[in-house]
Amino acid sequence: MARAPVLAPGEAEREKSKRLGVLSRLWPFLSPYKLLLVAAVLALILTSAVSLALPMAVRRVVDNFNTEDGALLDLYFGAALGIAALLAVGTALRYALVTRLGERVVADIRKAVFDRVIGMSPAFFEKVMTGEVLSRITTDTTLILSVIGSSISIALRNALIFAGGMVLMLFTSPKLTGLVLLIVPLVVVPILTLGRKMRVLSRENQDWIAASSGNASEALLSVQTVQAFTHEDINRAAFAEVTEKSFDAARKRIFTRAQMTMIVIFLVFSGVVGVLWIGAWDVRAGDMSAGALVQFVIYSVMVAGSVAALSEIFGELQRAAGATERLVELLETVDSVNDPASPVQMPVKVRGEIRFEDVHFNYPARPDTPALEGVDLTINPGETVALVGPSGAGKTTVIQLIQRFYDPDSGRVTLDGIDLATTRRDDFRRSIALVSQDPVIFAASARDNIRFGRPDASDAEIKEAARTAAADDFISALPDGYDTYLGERGVMLSGGQKQRIAIARALLRDAPVLLLDEATSALDAESERLVQAAVDKLARGRTTIIVAHRLATVKKADRIIVMDHGRIVASGPHDALVAQGGLYARLARLQFTDGVAAE
Repeated sequence: MARAPVLAPGEAEREKSKRLGVLSRLWPFLSPYKLLLVAAVLALILTSAVSLALPMAVRRVVDNFNTEDGALLDLYFGAALGIAALLAVGTALRYALVTRLGERVVADIRKAVFDRVIGMSPAFFEKVMTGEVLSRITTDTTLILSVIGSSISIALRNALIFAGGMVLMLFTSPKLTGLVLLIVPLVVVPILTLGRKMRVLSRENQDWIAASSGNASEALLSVQTVQAFTHEDINRAAFAEVTEKSFDAARKRIFTRAQMTMIVIFLVFSGVVGVLWIGAWDVRAGDMSAGALVQFVIYSVMVAGSVAALSEIFGELQRAAGATERLVELLETVDSVNDPASPVQMPVKVRGEIRFEDVHFNYPARPDTPALEGVDLTINPGETVALVGPSGAGKTTVIQLIQRFYDPDSGRVTLDGIDLATTRRDDFRRSIALVSQDPVIFAASARDNIRFGRPDASDAEIKEAARTAAADDFISALPDGYDTYLGERGVMLSGGQKQRIAIARALLRDAPVLLLDEATSALDAESERLVQAAVDKLARGRTTIIVAHRLATVKKADRIIVMDHGRIVASGPHDALVAQGGLYARLARLQFTDGVAAE
């Protein structure tokens, strides 16, 4: 089933602009390059002026065909050739300047959109597919590049030729110009009427292209699961449906544009033919020279051509307006998690005390299902605390709130007594190292994946972190060792190998707060023993929070927090919790045959 295009919350309620005014939102990206813009405009004016001067030279040549002074005729031909050379140089200069400006501005827009999106909280990505965002950064910016690097320049040039041509037509023959002006209202009406429809269809087309990208991205990133469940045909059908909807919207847009182009060109050139017919009779009557008629004809063709070009470019501008609107939406999307205007400064050395004070939280996508309810928790500096409980108990939510991926609905989360909502996220996140249940491996070398934890780390430090995480042996055995390319999402590695690289990354970060979210879940018994020993060593002197289902990995924790349905239901060391009975004892009985943890 096709997925309807989605951009961001509130998109359906926004006011649908029907003007090209949204293109003015590109000005902040153009303004830093004013000199380049001015140079491009001057080159544009030069080429337009030269183009308008060319018919005058042609008139002189035609009117002096029969002159006895051959030198004068040569002069006029030379002047025409010089004007053509000047036009060629000016056009090349205009192209170079405008194209460079377009590439520069679009590069800045892409960076601005990526800079904005990469800092968005997970709540944003609950409603927006990554593939749709990538479509904005690629497809929509390509449309804007076409406009800035070509369409706007051509539109301005044709506008100047239209205005200048009309003025020079008036000087050449007021009578014929008056007849031409009668055609203008007939041309403007279809441009405005069909152009408005074009913009709506362009927006719809781009929406479905984004949905298609999102659909493909989701399937390709999960291709092994798709193939394992023999879901290929279903995914092909879903992608085909969305793609066909995109094509259908494009087909309607193309038909509307073709219809507008046909009407405008027919009206313009029909008018020109009629005016020329009248002009030909004026020449026969001796009311104007043949050169003047040729000059008027050239200006008429130039004006008609500029109107036709403007009608086509108008459609391109409509598409770019839709693309600009979508990119501006991304740039102006209000995130649910933001840094404060006047942030509290975190201490240079963080002790690692974490507090949850009566925290209530519901995920934005599930507003009626509490994830945490009245959680009060204090984790002392250097303490190792384990969070256990059934799936959906709220354990990972605690990890996410500590990193401030979300803000509590009420209550607060503090680090060393500082409310996380009052300080910059970058400041306190530097003090946190994370190993998640589903480790992220980037399409880079093993060395670069570990160095992600601390970009300034030396090769020796990387190797030591890998050795401590029991990853050095398998990395060294790879074809190029630490320089081996691991493929997209670490496709070359097993689940346990990915996890050990992620642990090495966290070890390298050497942060005072360590978060382990099912960090050893994918390891075999031998690797788990080695990594557990490394984690025990790493945890000394650090605040460590371990989320685990396997109780054998947490029994040495200073304290075990038992959670259920978003609440803390018990707390204490392993043996005491087993003795108390309740949820923890039940979980222990399920995992250990004698009801207590075996050594």
